[in-house]
Amino acid sequence: MSVRRTMGSAEWTMLITLSLLWGGSFFFNGVAVKALPPLTLVFLRVALAALTLNAVLILRGTPLPLDRRIWAAFFGMGLLNNVVPFTLIVWGQTHIASGVASILNATTPLFAVIAAHLFLADEKMSANRVLGVLAGFSGVILMIGPSALTGATVNLWAQCAVLGAAISYSFAGIFGRRFKAMGVSPLATATGQVTASAILLAPIAAFIDMPWRLAFPAPDVWLSVAGIALLSTALAYILYFRILSSAGATNIALVTFLIPVSAILLGALFLGERLMPRHFGGLALIAIGLAAIDGRPVKVVRRWVTARGEDPEAFKGRDI
Repeated sequence: MSVRRTMGSAEWTMLITLSLLWGGSFFFNGVAVKALPPLTLVFLRVALAALTLNAVLILRGTPLPLDRRIWAAFFGMGLLNNVVPFTLIVWGQTHIASGVASILNATTPLFAVIAAHLFLADEKMSANRVLGVLAGFSGVILMIGPSALTGATVNLWAQCAVLGAAISYSFAGIFGRRFKAMGVSPLATATGQVTASAILLAPIAAFIDMPWRLAFPAPDVWLSVAGIALLSTALAYILYFRILSSAGATNIALVTFLIPVSAILLGALFLGERLMPRHFGGLALIAIGLAAIDGRPVKVVRRWVTARGEDPEAFKGRDI
């Protein structure tokens, strides 16, 4: 199946749906974290998602590989892509709004550019990427605001925790490149990582949270747990890989722009959250930074100049 550079209506529908699913994870966290401690919530998320995705693989007749080397990679990926970032985000959302968390999480591509420059020979920094990173981090500074200069507040640490999750995601993107070389399919990779994450978290959550001592959660909490596991994790992974196969990695990166929008709207409509102007200003700067990194605005202008019959040589040498 060939990759389409320009997405059609089907790809755009799936992309918007994926942004709602991933943006909804911040909403589900905001509901469930009021009754469940972070580690228990994250364990339930990955465990239910693992059961669902393993069932999908069994129905397709493609069980997980048993190679020890692959499973070691599953555990590494699960740690970087699920255990660490999920836990940091959930803990962060005990102190900051889901919309703020989603905006901070949108910095993942900024950290990915830096990590790729440091650890990958084929993805070095370029001028537009440097400018994009600077614009994005200016947005982060604007969002965090004066709290960073007035001492270590709980909200500041919560925001730093979500940024730590974004850093973990960026390293997961680099680590995950090995699965293609290992011959592991994307769906098997998703299933293996959440399965490994559940195995890692089970003893930790039991020891630290002792969930059997908790009061039995209300129905809305269980619905949120089911939503974050089945919709924002299992279904989202399946949808993600379908878009990836038809539209490619560059197009699917657009979801980063859309996730904060859905998270902010859900938080405002159902959780009564309100964001300050600096949060929206920070989001705008992050969006500008991501656009510069992606290079789409330059591509659009270049096509427009070429269509007018003008000389596009001014664009020569640009990394687009």
